[in-house]
Amino acid sequence: MNSSPSTDTTASAPNLGGETAIVTGGSRGIGAAIVKALVGARATVVIAGGSEKHGRDLATDLGCHYLPHDVSSEQSWETLLSRVRDDLGDVTVLVNNAGVLDPGHDISETSVENFERHYRVNQLGVFLGMRTVAAEMKQRGSGSIINLSSIGGHRGYANQIGYSTTKWAVRGMTKCAAVELGPYGVRVNSVAPGFISTTMIDVMPDEQIDAVTHATPLRRRGTADEIARAVLFLASSECSFMNGTELVVDGGLSL
Repeated sequence: MNSSPSTDTTASAPNLGGETAIVTGGSRGIGAAIVKALVGARATVVIAGGSEKHGRDLATDLGCHYLPHDVSSEQSWETLLSRVRDDLGDVTVLVNNAGVLDPGHDISETSVENFERHYRVNQLGVFLGMRTVAAEMKQRGSGSIINLSSIGGHRGYANQIGYSTTKWAVRGMTKCAAVELGPYGVRVNSVAPGFISTTMIDVMPDEQIDAVTHATPLRRRGTADEIARAVLFLASSECSFMNGTELVVDGGLSL
């Protein structure tokens, strides 16, 4: 009998009071669950980008903040950091969660536009986010950056070369940044979700979703709250000696 996941991300949560966190793409799905978990741990949270309607509604409900943001724009990152710094103080936690999944055809028919869209959001966005906060975190001598990778960055899936390429890249960028920023007291880690019950997987054929769910040793899909708990752990001092780590939260699918 499969165990049922808890949906309470605040139970025994670390205390992140005094921390200011940016969560990209935090308006829905995994991002929204991460925002809720961080707010529940008493962090000051900024939802950056994603659906403006859902983001503003969530911010109102939780008592946090929403700012429009384009993760693929250097200028947007600079504006975001400036506004957060002026209104809320230094950014101490960055969660690079924003991502797109737009499965196309096999490699012979994948368009450059499809490939570039994945690159700009999933890979360039993560690079720009880390680069934007790195200098201040280095100067302060502390900080936690959490990048969302994917099971698609650990194994290949047909018709997803654009998506998988970026998620493999996130793993590599995380490790490079961890080596560079670690000496300054800044930790950089990643979380790789498996198949999670959010609208992102709605673009995939039902038979593929069912097949991957069956191939998962726990025989179920994960929840957004289960990913949020992993992110919350990495954002906290409970893992103060973890740097460059990949937390694979996939029910055993990658085994």
